[in-house]
Order: sequence, then C-alpha cells, then structure tokens
Amino acid sequence: MSVIVAYGDSNTWGYDPAAGARFAPGVRWTGIMQSELGASFKVIEEGLNGRTTVFDDPIEPYRNGLAYLPPCLLSHAPLDLIIISLGCNDLKRRFWLSASDIAQGVERLVLTAKSFPVGRNGGPPDIILAAPPPVVELTAFADMFEGAREKSRELGARYRAVAKLHGVGFVDAGEHIHCSPLDGIHFEADQHARLGRVMAATVRERLG
Repeated sequence: MSVIVAYGDSNTWGYDPAAGARFAPGVRWTGIMQSELGASFKVIEEGLNGRTTVFDDPIEPYRNGLAYLPPCLLSHAPLDLIIISLGCNDLKRRFWLSASDIAQGVERLVLTAKSFPVGRNGGPPDIILAAPPPVVELTAFADMFEGAREKSRELGARYRAVAKLHGVGFVDAGEHIHCSPLDGIHFEADQHARLGRVMAATVRERLG
C-alpha cells in the first residue's frame, strides 16, 4: 500500500465557506483523492486551519508548518509521498510578506521533507508541491487578508520554479479550481471534487 500525507491548511482540513464547519470526509479533496486512487493507497490528512509555511503566528499559536513537519513525517513513516499545500495563510496582513517570501518558505518545507529518510528503503519521500489558487474578492476575511489578491496571483509561477529547481512534482491549483466568492479563500464542494481528481492523477504519475 502506498502511503500519502496531505500536508496543508484549512482547505486540506475541509473548511466549508458556507457553513463555517468541516466538510464530510467524502467531500474533502483528500477524500475524493482517496476514492479515485482506491484501496492500494492510503491518504493521511494533515490539514490545520491557519497553518503557514514557516512563520509563527502571533495571534494563532501552533500554526508554523515547518515546526510540525518533522514530527509529522516521522509519525507517519514509512510514507511514499507528501503533498505540500500551504501558502494562503502567509498572505495575511499581519505577516506582510511578498510572494517571493512565501515561495522561499515553501522551499524550506520541500528541502526539509527531502532531508528526512522516512520514505521506502530509508530514502526521502516523493513530494508534490501544490500552489494555492488565487484569492478572489474577500468578504469576512477582507481586513485579515488585505492586499492578498494581487500577491496570490504570483504564487503559481513562483511555486512552479521551486518545484522545477528541486525536482519535485507540481500542481497549480489555480489552473483547475477557484476559491469561493462566499469568502474569497476557501473551496466549495465542487472545487474539492475537481482538485481531488487532479491530485489523484498527479499522484499516479509520480508513483507510477
């Protein structure tokens, strides 16, 4: 059985922009991916609301993605592949980061994952880097994500460059799905379904 860890934020957790609750397992993109891949794959969800790439949040603690990545990798070893899907929360006004800063944060996550011998036969796991789709018009999160729309449009190209440089898989989610107009940053159920199918196809390609 191939083991896949989906390491992300609220969109991996399955935040429903309409209800403010969590989508059911079979609705989340991770659940769709599991269904598409079948019983020879095991998908482990590691989504956390507010998780950043490498930054400590002064208001919401325990959200630093780099800090939790090593124990996450070690606890799920051996694993075949990790999907890193972070960066949206780095767009918050409180961090005031550039798109370049966010891409460098993601690069640190990739390099960290590559340095841990938690894959099969003592090697590193394979990696797929997923760029978040661009932020759309913000509603309830407008103040928190001030200035995010413009910077979010740069992330796809910058993440692609990181993936190419380090020889890992890449999915630009913005080429396949869009954020909900209900809040501007989360995915509705139909977009989870689309992303789950895209990720399943990418996983099959990476793992043969």
